[in-house]
Amino acid sequence: MTSAPPADLLAVAARYADPAGWPVPLRFDRAQRWYARLAAGPDHEVWALSWLPGQGTDLHDHGGSSGAFLVVAGTLTEETVSGGRLRPHRLAAGAGRRFGARHVHVVTNRGDQPAVSVHVYRPTLRRMTRYRLVGGQLLIADVAEAGVAW
Repeated sequence: MTSAPPADLLAVAARYADPAGWPVPLRFDRAQRWYARLAAGPDHEVWALSWLPGQGTDLHDHGGSSGAFLVVAGTLTEETVSGGRLRPHRLAAGAGRRFGARHVHVVTNRGDQPAVSVHVYRPTLRRMTRYRLVGGQLLIADVAEAGVAW
């Protein structure tokens, strides 16, 4: 007998796509991206993020966690490293992205409207590594452990 396949993380994100059902109210913060953990299960966690125009992440990974994110409102640009450079991919509301445990990316709101997204990680986040891309090479900038602001 085989066990049931693990839940598709993008499908899990879609279950949290309506901010009206969140345990915390959606906010936007001019100083930095706002984020809040919406749920945690035995093998995953769900986060909500809001992005005002111009807000984004550093180049980072998820410390060995696989994941997915779904754009709930607005448009986000994800940049991934390919061929020694960053390659952008626009994701409009309703679009999502699955990624593996070794995924490194930058996510930014390059639009003129606020954006909202839901992110799911398996297993729960324990650390994130930030990188710099120098001469086509990924170099570690720092490592943030759980409990430190992402």
